Amino acid sequence: MPFLGQDWRSPGQNWVKTEDGWKKTTLEENNKVSMESFCKVKEECFNKENLLISLGYEISAKKRRKDFMNNNTKAPYFHREKWIYVHKGSTKERHGYCTLGEAFNRLDFCSAIKDTRRFNYVVRLLELIAKSQLPSLSGVAQKNYMNILERVVQKVLDDQQNVRPIKELLQTLYVSLCGLVQDMGKSVLVGNINMWVYRMENILQWQQQLDNIQINRPTCTGMTLTDLPASLQLSIMHRLSDGRDLVSLGQVCPELGVLTEDRLLWKKLCHYHFTDRQIRKRLMVSDKGHLEWRKMYFKLSRCYPHREQYSDTLHFCTHCHILFWKDHPCTANNPENCTMSLSPQDFINLFNF
Repeated sequence: MPFLGQDWRSPGQNWVKTEDGWKKTTLEENNKVSMESFCKVKEECFNKENLLISLGYEISAKKRRKDFMNNNTKAPYFHREKWIYVHKGSTKERHGYCTLGEAFNRLDFCSAIKDTRRFNYVVRLLELIAKSQLPSLSGVAQKNYMNILERVVQKVLDDQQNVRPIKELLQTLYVSLCGLVQDMGKSVLVGNINMWVYRMENILQWQQQLDNIQINRPTCTGMTLTDLPASLQLSIMHRLSDGRDLVSLGQVCPELGVLTEDRLLWKKLCHYHFTDRQIRKRLMVSDKGHLEWRKMYFKLSRCYPHREQYSDTLHFCTHCHILFWKDHPCTANNPENCTMSLSPQDFINLFNF
C-alpha cells in the first residue's frame, strides 16, 4: 500500500495515482500539474460567471419588457372575437374548460360598449360580476375588467348619458372591493393590495366626476319634447321601463310633471315588471279607495327584481356550443331553433360547472 502524502524516505517527492498505477513525482512536476488544474478550474469558474451574468442580463431585460407591457395602460389589448366555443369538459379533441374569465377576455366587449343596443347589457354584466364573480376571474380578466370599466365611464362622461346606471355600478364595485381587500390574506384577488387600493381611489374619482356632470341644454332650435301634443308625450312615457326615469322627466317642467302622475302609466309599469301575485301582496289603497300604483311600484321594486329588457344580447347555440354576439357558422339544419338569448345572469350561470 503506497503512502499517501509526502514520502518521508525521499523528501521532495509525492506518490501520484495514474492510469498505470502509483508513481513518484518531483516537486516541480507536482507544481506544474497543480498549476494546470488551477487554470482549468479558474477557466471553468470564469465561464460559469459569464454565463450567470448573461442569464441575469437576459432575465432583467425580460422583466423590463414585461413591466413595460404591464404598465402601458394607455393602449391595453382587447380581444375582438365575435364568438367563442364553450366547452365544459375534456374530450379527445379538446382539453380543459372554458371559464368565465376566459369568455370575458375573448369576447368583444370593447366594441359592445360603443353600441347603444348593447351598452346596458354590458353594464348589467359588469355589475353582476362585481357583486359575486370578481374573485373567480383570473388576473388578466380582472385587469381587462377594470380597463373596460374605464372605457365605460369615459363614454358616459363624454356622452352625458346613462349616468345613473354607471353610478350604481361603481358603488356596487366599490362596496365589493372594500370587503375583498380586507380578505387579501385569503387570496381572493390577484395582485398586490396596493394596486387594488389605487383602483379603488380611481373609482372614487370617477364617482366624483359623474356627480359633477352638468347636462347642458342642446343648442338646436328645432322641436323639443315639450312642443309635442300631450297625447304624444304620454305615448313616449309609456315606452320608458324605469320609474325613476319618469320621476326625472316629471321634474323638467310642470306640464310633464302632471303627465307623469297618470295612474294608468304606473299601472302598466307595475304589470310589466311584476306578477299578479306579487302585486296582490303589496296592495296600497288611497283614502278615496283608489290603488296607489306609483307607491306600489317603488314598494315592489324594493322587494322584487325588475324585468330585464335589452335591445341586443349575447346568444348561445345549443348545437355548436358557441357563444356569440351576432351570427356564427352553425352546422345545424335549423340554426334559429338552436339559438337562445342569454341575459347577463344566464351568461354567468353558463359557466357554473
